[in-house]
Amino acid sequence: MRIIAGDRRGSKITGPKGDTTRPTSDRVREAAYNLIGPVDGAAVLDLFAGSGAMGLEALSRGARRSVFVESDRAACRVIHDNLEKLRFTGALVLQKDVFQALQEERGRTYDLVLVDPPYGSWPDLEPRLAEALPGMLAPDGLLVVETSSRVEPELPLELVTSRRYGSARITLFTQ
Repeated sequence: MRIIAGDRRGSKITGPKGDTTRPTSDRVREAAYNLIGPVDGAAVLDLFAGSGAMGLEALSRGARRSVFVESDRAACRVIHDNLEKLRFTGALVLQKDVFQALQEERGRTYDLVLVDPPYGSWPDLEPRLAEALPGMLAPDGLLVVETSSRVEPELPLELVTSRRYGSARITLFTQ
C-alpha cells in the first residue's frame, strides 16, 4: 500500500498482518478521494480504521486533524507506526469499540467521516450507525461509507453518490 496523493505521495504504508482487517486498496482509495475532493484543513474521523490508510491519505492531502478509531490492538500499533514513519502530527488513535468512541466524541463534529467496517457486519451495524453518525457531521460535512459492492447503505442523510469498484462500494452522504 502507498499514499496516493498529497505531500506524502508515494510513501509506503503497512497494514496489519493476518486477515482480521481488509485495507482499502490503492485503487479504491484513489477513486474515493476523487469523489471526496479537497480536504484541506478538514477534521477527519476514521471509524473501523484498520490500517488507517483512508485517514492517512486525508492527512497527506492537507487535513488538519484525524482521529482513528479501531478496536484491534495490532491494527492500532500499525496506525501508530505509519503516523510516525510519515511524521504526521494532528492525529489521535483510539483503541476502542466504535460505538464507545462515538459516545465519547458526542458533541464534536467532523468535516469528513470515513466508515469502513468489516463487509459482513454492515447489516448489523447500519441501524446503530444511522442513529450515531448524523450528529457527527459538521455543516457541509461528508460521510464516506465503504461496503461490499452488493450492499447499498441507507442512512438518514442526503445521498451524494454511490459507486462500485470491483468488490467494494463507496457511498457518500451529506447533511
